[in-house]
Amino acid sequence: MAGTGSSATEPPLSCGSHDTAICVVPPRSLWGTVDRLRSLYDKAYEKWPPHINLVYPFVKVDSLEQASARISSCLAASNEIRNGTFPVSLNAVGVFSHRHDNTVFVHDNDASRTSRLESLRNLVLEALGQRGSAYRMHLTIGQSEDISSAPHGFLLQKASLIPALNWDVQELCLLVRERTHIDGNSSSRMKVWATISLKDFSVHRMSPTAELYEGIRLKAPSDELQECITGNSDRTWPPFYYSAGAQAWKPHHTTVTEEERDTPENVRIASYNVLAEFEYPPSHLRYPLLLKNILDEAAVADVLVLQEVTDDFLIYLLQDGAIRREYPFVSHGPPDQEDIDPLPSHLNVVVLSKWSFSWKWISFRRKHKGSVVLQFDHLGKRVDDTFVPVILATVHLTCGLTDGSVAAKKIELQNIIKYLTEAYPHNPWILAGDFNITTSTYTIGAALQKKAISSQTAKYLANLETMLTESGLSDTWMIARLENLALMPSDDDHHLNLSDAFEGEEGATFNPVVNELAAAIVGSGFNNRPQRYDRILVKSAETFSISGFNMFGQHAGIADENPQEYSSSDQKIVHLGFASDHWGVRCSLKVSSERPQPSIEETTKPTVAMQLTPGPESLAKPSELRKCLADRNIIPSEIDMETREQALQLLEDVLLEDGSEATMYQNRLGQRFVIVPVGSYGLGVWTTSSDIDCLCIGPISTKTFFALARQRLRKASSRDVKLLRQVNANSGTMLELEVLGIKMDLQYCPSALIAETWPQAMKLPPSSPVFTLPTQTLAKLKPVRDLYYLRHTLPDLAAFRFAFHVIKAWAKQSGIYSARFGYLGGIHISILLSRVCKLLAKDGGSASVPSIITTFFHQYANFDWKNQMVFDPFFHKRLRYVRTSREPLAILGFHSPALNTAHTASLPSVRTISEELQRANQLLSTEGAQWSDFLGEKTSDGSAAFLKSFRSYIKIDVQFWGVSLDLHRRLPTIHARIWPARFVNVDQESSDEDKEYQGYYLVGLDQNDASSPAMSKEDLRIAFGSLQTALHKFETQLRSDEKYFDSKTSWMSASVVNQSQIGDLKLDHREWGEYTLGDDEEEDDEDEEILDATEDYSEADSSTSRKKKAIEKELPARPAYSGKFRSSADVINRIRWDPNMDSSDYIVGYEDRFLGIMERELDQWKAEQTDEEFIPQHRIMFFKRKSDAVVVWDRQSRRDHIFGSGVRDE
Repeated sequence: MAGTGSSATEPPLSCGSHDTAICVVPPRSLWGTVDRLRSLYDKAYEKWPPHINLVYPFVKVDSLEQASARISSCLAASNEIRNGTFPVSLNAVGVFSHRHDNTVFVHDNDASRTSRLESLRNLVLEALGQRGSAYRMHLTIGQSEDISSAPHGFLLQKASLIPALNWDVQELCLLVRERTHIDGNSSSRMKVWATISLKDFSVHRMSPTAELYEGIRLKAPSDELQECITGNSDRTWPPFYYSAGAQAWKPHHTTVTEEERDTPENVRIASYNVLAEFEYPPSHLRYPLLLKNILDEAAVADVLVLQEVTDDFLIYLLQDGAIRREYPFVSHGPPDQEDIDPLPSHLNVVVLSKWSFSWKWISFRRKHKGSVVLQFDHLGKRVDDTFVPVILATVHLTCGLTDGSVAAKKIELQNIIKYLTEAYPHNPWILAGDFNITTSTYTIGAALQKKAISSQTAKYLANLETMLTESGLSDTWMIARLENLALMPSDDDHHLNLSDAFEGEEGATFNPVVNELAAAIVGSGFNNRPQRYDRILVKSAETFSISGFNMFGQHAGIADENPQEYSSSDQKIVHLGFASDHWGVRCSLKVSSERPQPSIEETTKPTVAMQLTPGPESLAKPSELRKCLADRNIIPSEIDMETREQALQLLEDVLLEDGSEATMYQNRLGQRFVIVPVGSYGLGVWTTSSDIDCLCIGPISTKTFFALARQRLRKASSRDVKLLRQVNANSGTMLELEVLGIKMDLQYCPSALIAETWPQAMKLPPSSPVFTLPTQTLAKLKPVRDLYYLRHTLPDLAAFRFAFHVIKAWAKQSGIYSARFGYLGGIHISILLSRVCKLLAKDGGSASVPSIITTFFHQYANFDWKNQMVFDPFFHKRLRYVRTSREPLAILGFHSPALNTAHTASLPSVRTISEELQRANQLLSTEGAQWSDFLGEKTSDGSAAFLKSFRSYIKIDVQFWGVSLDLHRRLPTIHARIWPARFVNVDQESSDEDKEYQGYYLVGLDQNDASSPAMSKEDLRIAFGSLQTALHKFETQLRSDEKYFDSKTSWMSASVVNQSQIGDLKLDHREWGEYTLGDDEEEDDEDEEILDATEDYSEADSSTSRKKKAIEKELPARPAYSGKFRSSADVINRIRWDPNMDSSDYIVGYEDRFLGIMERELDQWKAEQTDEEFIPQHRIMFFKRKSDAVVVWDRQSRRDHIFGSGVRDE
């Protein structure tokens, strides 16, 4: 190909300037395909357009005019150029290897087309007076560092997946470099100086030089974390759908009319981080497990957001027919389809949906980071006649716990919220994905201690939660948990090891403790703790109400290995664990255009208002608080935990014995027998001094169970199992045990249905017909039902346990931890604290344990105990409980019966509790306060301060707690505070069993109203007399109670003493009430009778019968029974209506809750419940004739002389 020859007479132009270039630039319609990769992998992106260089370096800038004229003339003179075309098809991938990096590019692999372009280049060089040289046409995609590394392999794979770029070259572009200075840093960008047409060979000069990337500003090196979003968010993309006819994925461009918009009533949103493969070539072994998890019943949703999706996995996923059926629409098509682009990054977010949508890519300045923002066609709300669609933004924040990564998270989250606020201020929002926000306080504390992060970064982490809350976003996991709607993994293991979890780990979706993939990623450092990374957030209570939440992907599996399909690296691993390092999450939403009913009734809002009240800075560190608990031996050690687990397991083994000698009925019992720890051990808030409360549930009667249990427990005495005693109370029978040195209380609930369906029965709502049971059965089930509810609705169980230990230690130190004395017990603290934790979580997200504690005391120090009730507003959404005037304190539990757990409280105990709460709140509000001061001295029990707090005391020398002095009624001007423990003299040796025991209870006396003037001498004299009368009556009540008081071996007195007369006292920590000798033999006989009665044998063992008869001869005389004991109502009716009886000659003895046993004439007894003097008949204790003072009916001894029923002596 010859030129005009004129260039030979002109001097050559030097081609050594890197400020100019002549190149081929593809049409702008093709830029997007390559620029989506170049923006991430090509360091020349934004400086250069997509281009194929013909000559670079080129001529000097001041020679461009001359050079362009020469080139134009030379090309115009060429017949081949005038008559030919220059088609280009970039359909192959190649690599240039350099000293420090490699260039990945695409090129045309057709020799005829490339030779024409090379001829064009030679003409350009000829026009400049230069010789032709070796040339390989290419369009750069990006650079890689190591040609043997996995990133290089993945980039090469992406370049190979780019659809062929086909066009005819119409012009040549002359580029010139424009230099700029930003923030003291120099940068440059190539601009179009002129173009040379290949049609008429004219030179089109640009004045000024044309921008190639309009709207994209050059960034300085410090701009990487700037709070800005690139300008590519204006492009709206359609989803892909699978066309069965074309057997290919096609863009979905259908327009939806207003009439076609039909919002579904229920929506399920799921999110799953599938964990990308980082080795090249990628292994496929986990792919079948991932696919199985995605199609699992617990995972299938209406919208599925996947993170860390690679080209390889997306190709695999979209080949599956079940995926195509479940999710007709997908944001990105399979990259192996020839007309579909590869995914831009190695880690991508892909959305699959049952409904059509459109989407935008909101790119952040940080490479590879952005958000897919979807607008649904059928999902939304209506405002008047306008459809307002739901907007879903995907989230995959920067990972890691460093100062830089946390700052990046903050900016990325701000970018998402800012974009949504500006673009969609009135739309309902959904945010779903991997937030990568560290939640474990252990991890954060360890990172601070090792200086891996700064204190400011730790505050940033806390502020991220606040940012979400202030934006009006609700965490679906949190709401579902508070509302008891979350179906989480089974946590019915009763050991609840206190070292298994730290605060912030509840609901973890990334758990290196159990997931080996997660453990391999984080290693063995402080990051090796569970984190709640994956979340689904919603905004717009008017549109969404949360109806459920669950996790998926938590089951390990084994992949099907097929060496023919997989690469050689796949064959190294056959057995797999989990499919991903994350669990998937799914929430269920109810969609409504009308405002849903609030979860907490409007009328209860004043009662349930809660505001976070942080304490002073000196109390802010949880580590200091944990150290205080450790110094006081409040947190059990590993050995303590292990011992209790072994003891509980041993108890189960003993009770569920199933040997060859066991009877057929006992074998049946073992199959349906359930043993559940309740109380402090079940909740995980026990200490080394705590008993283990156990509830057994089974299909047999209570009598049979305890007979069988006693028999098996005594049989196991050689295994360190001791039966201490049996307690028969109004609430039922209980066995006190000692197993491996651990005290246990064993109770029983007869319910075959609950035992057979355990633990599914606990998941049923309270209104379920399964719980249509007798009141006594429900009372036995109440502790385990309340426990199950608490454990499954607390937002952070570890934080709750931590705070519980602190509050309990404070209550003990303050002398108000004893429910039997009307003070606080474990159930009361649980209800009070859980209410604080839940309301704080609902209103403000997460809170530290110190903040929870200070908020607890601030809330209840200012609580109106007289007029308000404490209850869980998430359980009692429509509270129907009516508080009576006889309930000075109302702390409502959860399940029936007996909602008010504070039934033993009195006015003095409520005042004492309130005063101690106010005192604690004042201490915690003081600047510079320390936890060690708040919890008191390590060796102190708090009683020393009590012994110096009052001028006068009532000194009670007795072991008894069943009757109240009731001074607040008899002496309303006196405030009486009892210390809930026994005192003994300091010089009394607890080990000296030869001495007579003498113990004391002390009741401090003070004026009821401290602000009132001092009492006069006459008032003091009258008050003292009334006090002596009350004490005398109290003594009389105790001494006359033959069930608890034996005058032959015991003595008691109650007297008023001054502080100086108390003497030197200390608390008595000894255990009382051990099992008495002689009871074993009697119960053995009774057990055998009961078990014999339940056994049904076809043939009786003659030797057993003879033995039984011999035992019966040795039994003492027992009372005989004459029919069912008649009720008090029957007795009243008989006396009133029997003409042979005079009702005026009879007296009713009944138990007053505050005054003890009282008497009233039968004719004055009121049976109408509406009568002001009505007394429930279950309080009637006896009926007596006035004429001869004979008791004719007695409830306690079950003797009835009216009908002759009940017990009678033979």
